[in-house]
Amino acid sequence: MRYISFEQDGKALLGVRDGKQIRVLGEETLEQLLARGVDLQTYGRDTESKGTVEEAGLKLLPPLRRPTKIICVGLNFADHTKESNFKQPDYPTIFLRLNTSLIAHNQPMIRPTVSDSLDFEGEIAVVLGKGGKNISKQDALKHVAGYALFNDGSVREYQFKSPQWTVGKNFDGTGAFGPDLITADELPPGAKGLLLETRLNGEVVQSANTDTMVFDVESLISILSEAFTLEAGDVIVSGTPSGVGWARTPKLLMKHGDVCEVTVERMGTLTNKIVDEAAR
Repeated sequence: MRYISFEQDGKALLGVRDGKQIRVLGEETLEQLLARGVDLQTYGRDTESKGTVEEAGLKLLPPLRRPTKIICVGLNFADHTKESNFKQPDYPTIFLRLNTSLIAHNQPMIRPTVSDSLDFEGEIAVVLGKGGKNISKQDALKHVAGYALFNDGSVREYQFKSPQWTVGKNFDGTGAFGPDLITADELPPGAKGLLLETRLNGEVVQSANTDTMVFDVESLISILSEAFTLEAGDVIVSGTPSGVGWARTPKLLMKHGDVCEVTVERMGTLTNKIVDEAAR
């Protein structure tokens, strides 16, 4: 089941893909459905349709617009850790994103006025359908509602102003999320064995298999839940492979007019055009 959030006639709606059309389910958000424990596979199949719309021309929204938490994982591919001149940690590198940074598929990713160091990071986002504390690795995947694509747009100059990465990872309009929430049954357990690629202006700049993550999805859920209670609707952004622009010589940073695409096999493509903040 592939859920899509969109806006029509000024109203935010939720639908599921039905071939080339979107079957409209209503105004209840994915956040609301997950908070009340709805099984997304059953809900999408059994809920009476409120009509269908063509995707062409729709203004898409992030699958979840206000997730309870957005937990990001850094240095989760060894080659990316190496290119970033870090020693591979034996514990996940964690930082948080804010809801105000999120944008949807086909919405502009904003290069801020204060810096020209906007970089790409193609990733897979894990959306939790059930929360918990001290979740075992064996049970962790039972807590996953589905997956989406993510581009963790990073303003590197600000990311490295201090040892904490938070500011550079939270500029408005830099966290691309979507286009769909794909329920877990449509993908391999833990989204393993999938090819993840990022393209900038059509050129492949990142390419890796999700099997090469240092910490797999079930490990991340289990480790994170040791520290804090996970909740339905939480999003875990699981890390990017090597090839980021900041690590290249010369650096390859995104500029006004560029198009960045994140593709994962069996999931689809997340596309965003880069727009200078001053040009909006």
